Amino acid sequence: MRRIAGTRKVGHAGTLDPMATGVLVVGINKATRLLTYIVGTSKTYTATIRLGQSTITDDAEGDVIASVSTAGVTDAAVHDGVAALTGQIQQVPSSVSAIKVNGERAYARVRSGEEVKLAARPVTIHRFEIHGISREPGSDVLDVEVTVECSSGTYIRALARDLGDGLGVGGHLTALRRTHVGPYSLDQARTLEQLAEELEVLEMSQAARALMPNRELTAEETTEISFGRRIAAGAETGSLAATTEHPAAAFAPDGSLVALLADTGSYAKPVLVFAPGNASQDS
Repeated sequence: MRRIAGTRKVGHAGTLDPMATGVLVVGINKATRLLTYIVGTSKTYTATIRLGQSTITDDAEGDVIASVSTAGVTDAAVHDGVAALTGQIQQVPSSVSAIKVNGERAYARVRSGEEVKLAARPVTIHRFEIHGISREPGSDVLDVEVTVECSSGTYIRALARDLGDGLGVGGHLTALRRTHVGPYSLDQARTLEQLAEELEVLEMSQAARALMPNRELTAEETTEISFGRRIAAGAETGSLAATTEHPAAAFAPDGSLVALLADTGSYAKPVLVFAPGNASQDS
């Protein structure tokens, strides 16, 4: 992307697993400053979970370490297992995740032969929907097609592992595709090849409008904010209240992104200020 965009200032809002495909949000130039507000948004995935086989990586990239027949697993049991993993749960990340353990990535420790056990962490599974359950004749495995909408920090391969473990047969992912990151969807995504032909990007003002509460500024407010001064809080003007963690995107009368605002009492102060007239040039 640096080569395609002709700039060193490129960042992303969360990587994908090696075998996964789908949406990866990338920021260019000034838009990299928005990425921190995208990282914590919910994500949506489509996936295939194979029950009856466990792998060292909890996905198809790793070697199979155990196989158990799924002949006794009913469709109803699969649905019950999915229901048990929906809502607010405690999830142990995959041992080959990028989480750091004493300064080193967990996956690096596993690859060096070390046994890694990570602590459970709270995640929220907003939706865990089954689209199909298939069994190939003569096969001991069972494939489950699902859609998962979840909070940031959720590991879909850990869901596959835990679904299989709950059913007593083990499980892993054979396919994973991220279809949404917050308000941004696969329909808006472009491949690297497409971007190399034409750098088609979402303007920063459009990206901010989709991501955050919006506040329309007057010309006078635009001037004040451009100089880093505070103005009346959003609640005082009928807009949604904003915080430092969840700021509002403030737009000038011409539609350009001026700043991100947080309310403090009866005032709104800028968290980030963008140079007037330049905000639409980045994405």
